[in-house]
Amino acid sequence: MHSLFKLSIFLLSVFYAPLAMAQEGITMCAPSKPTNTEQFAALASNPDFRAKHDLVAYTHTSAAGEDITFPTPDGQQGSAYYLPAKGNSNKYLFVIHEWWGLNDQIKREAEKLAKDLGQVNVMALDLYDGKVATSQQQAQQYVQSVSTDRAKAIIQGAIQKAGTGAEIATIGWCFGGGWSLQATILAGEQATGCVMYYGMPVQEMSEIKKINTDVLGIFAEYDGHITPEVVEQFEQNMEEAGKEITVHMYEADHAFANPSGSSYDGESAKDAYDKTLAFLKEHL
Repeated sequence: MHSLFKLSIFLLSVFYAPLAMAQEGITMCAPSKPTNTEQFAALASNPDFRAKHDLVAYTHTSAAGEDITFPTPDGQQGSAYYLPAKGNSNKYLFVIHEWWGLNDQIKREAEKLAKDLGQVNVMALDLYDGKVATSQQQAQQYVQSVSTDRAKAIIQGAIQKAGTGAEIATIGWCFGGGWSLQATILAGEQATGCVMYYGMPVQEMSEIKKINTDVLGIFAEYDGHITPEVVEQFEQNMEEAGKEITVHMYEADHAFANPSGSSYDGESAKDAYDKTLAFLKEHL
């Protein structure tokens, strides 16, 4: 009788425990993987990562582009530095900034790309909603406050601004490298090419399968955060999903292509830019 009583108690606990947990809003599922935004925010807390991002004073003055705003699906306004093509064109390049924000260096890169590509509309998107960092501390604060939903809304607003007939390529560095890939996914069938410089790759196969264009990855062999191992796994995932990716790994460190940073490597940066330009000309 005693054994039967204990068995009854055990069976009741097995039956009612999950029910009680459900009523309390408790789940027994495994914790979800951090998003790309959360992963990059965690990197920003790393002292070694921050040390790779010294900002050399840089000012660029030009009247080539204009600041524009556009509606976003979340009911707000997005902004960008816009360089329209000289003639009618449905080709667009979205440029996405580093963790510093949409500063003069990124505007300079946007202008250079617009000039070298020719008949392409270039939009340098502002995922920080007007904030530009001038110190590592500010950059860390801004990148860690980025909302995935808000950033996606800005990109979606830019896609709507470009129009349903637009062909859209993307490029970004560091923080923007990861978001370049995210923007390509959001662009769906309108995506025509993606360039990501040492950005955090998408890891979920369900997201990778949404990529509808070729990807050019520019990475650094000595990058201690977006490591060669991370890149290799991304390549394997892309291959498994049947997606096209070309990776160039440079004997350089993270942020080697930024002339306003202390990790700048001019020779590697030039070669990477030449490959980037050739890729974009082929895909736009």
